[in-house]
Amino acid sequence: MLIRHIGHAEFLIETADGERIVTDPYDASCGYPVQHLAADTVLVSHGHHDHNAVENLREVRTVIDKPGIYTPAAGIRVTALEGDHDDAGGTKRGKTLLFLIEAEGLRVVHLGDLGCMLTDGQAETLKKPDILMIPVGGFFTIDGKQARETAKQLEAAVVLPMHYKTKYNAEWPISGPEQFLEGFSDSEIRMDLEALRITAGDRACQPRAALFRA
Repeated sequence: MLIRHIGHAEFLIETADGERIVTDPYDASCGYPVQHLAADTVLVSHGHHDHNAVENLREVRTVIDKPGIYTPAAGIRVTALEGDHDDAGGTKRGKTLLFLIEAEGLRVVHLGDLGCMLTDGQAETLKKPDILMIPVGGFFTIDGKQARETAKQLEAAVVLPMHYKTKYNAEWPISGPEQFLEGFSDSEIRMDLEALRITAGDRACQPRAALFRA
C-alpha cells in the first residue's frame, strides 16, 4: 500500500491492485494547490468545502459519505462511523464520519474532522490501526494533546497528522503539528516524506509518526 498526503485531510491511498482511495478532497478556497487526482473510491467525512470537493477528482466510481459498511472493490472493506465535529454532541459544527479501511492485511483509520475524544464504542471498532490519520490543529477539531491521547487510546502503530496550520492556510485559527509531535522522540518521527509505502509484513520498520512534504 502506498499513501500520499495531498494536503489538509486529503490522502491518496493506492493498493497493490491499483485501487485508488481518496479521503476528504479539499477545494481551492483552502489555499492548497488542487490536484485533480484519479480516484476509484472517495471518502467524504462531512459536507464542509475543505473535505467534500469530489468535483475536483477524476474517474470516481464510488463516493462514501454516509455511515455503513461498504465493499467498494474486491479485498477492500470500508466502515464509516458517525462522530462529532465538536465537543457538544455536534450542536456547534455537526457530525463527521470516521473511516476504517481494511485492505491488504492492514487497518487504516481516517478520523475526518473529529472534534472530541472517541467513545468506547468508536474506539472498539477502530482499535489497533496500522495507520492512523488524525486531525491535530485544534479549534475546528481536536488539538495536538487530544490527538496524542486518541492515538494512545487506539494503540495506533503509525500516526499521520493532518488538518494543521501550514504555509497554505497560515491565516486559519489552528495550530501546527508541533504540540502533537511532542509526544514522540526524534528517532520515532519521519519528516518531509514524499510517500509512505507499507505492507502487513514491514509494520515494525515504519516510523511512529510521519509528516509529508508540503
